[in-house]
Amino acid sequence: RIFGTMFKSLVSWRFFFVLIAVAIVIGSIFYTRYLSTKLAKVEESQMNIWVKAQQTIADTSTQTNLDLPIEISAENRDIPIIETNEHDSIVSSNNLDTFKIKEDPTYLKDKLSSFKKQHAPIFIKLNDSPLVENKYYYGESRLQQELRYFPLAQLFIVALFIIVLVIAERNVHKSTQNRLWVGMAKETAHQLGTPVSSREGWTDILKNINGNEIIVPEIDKDVQRLKRISDRFAKIGSIP
Repeated sequence: RIFGTMFKSLVSWRFFFVLIAVAIVIGSIFYTRYLSTKLAKVEESQMNIWVKAQQTIADTSTQTNLDLPIEISAENRDIPIIETNEHDSIVSSNNLDTFKIKEDPTYLKDKLSSFKKQHAPIFIKLNDSPLVENKYYYGESRLQQELRYFPLAQLFIVALFIIVLVIAERNVHKSTQNRLWVGMAKETAHQLGTPVSSREGWTDILKNINGNEIIVPEIDKDVQRLKRISDRFAKIGSIP
């Protein structure tokens, strides 16, 4: 009955904890998607401002102060950008791995193909006839990428926490079970002590009666065996 009650309580407790963990992970996924969408809009706004700054810098017809456009252009250190002409031929790139660009001839083309799937390009029209324009394709910032993998990291941490908690709970359950067996053994030793003490008294009485010289030693041997068994039960769970 005791083990049945403990098992039922453990099962209900585990189910409740797993339910909470699943709710946390699902809530984290939805909230992360919300933050990712919000961050994507912010990055899109930043890219529009950055492209306008590039257009201002490239426009030689205006005699304006270029300090602000240059500062805006230099502020972008995270969003990867690929600039192409009207024929999608790559002109330049920004915030990409320069080592891979030198080592792998297809690196920029692969990135351009990936950027096309992620966002629509931003155009700067330089001439109408013939059409001359620049296209700016951009990808996800490092923060956006980390935010996408955050639920997976959180799921891993929650799973690790559940594993550690289950192991700890199993150890506690095993320790409780061992303590229960030790208590039962000591109770057995205690219950054996009463009849053994009574037998020792009756053995002493029988020794004083003539004609019991053969019987008493055998009874005394049994009493000593019972005392040894009781002593062994009493030592269960003690420090060796």
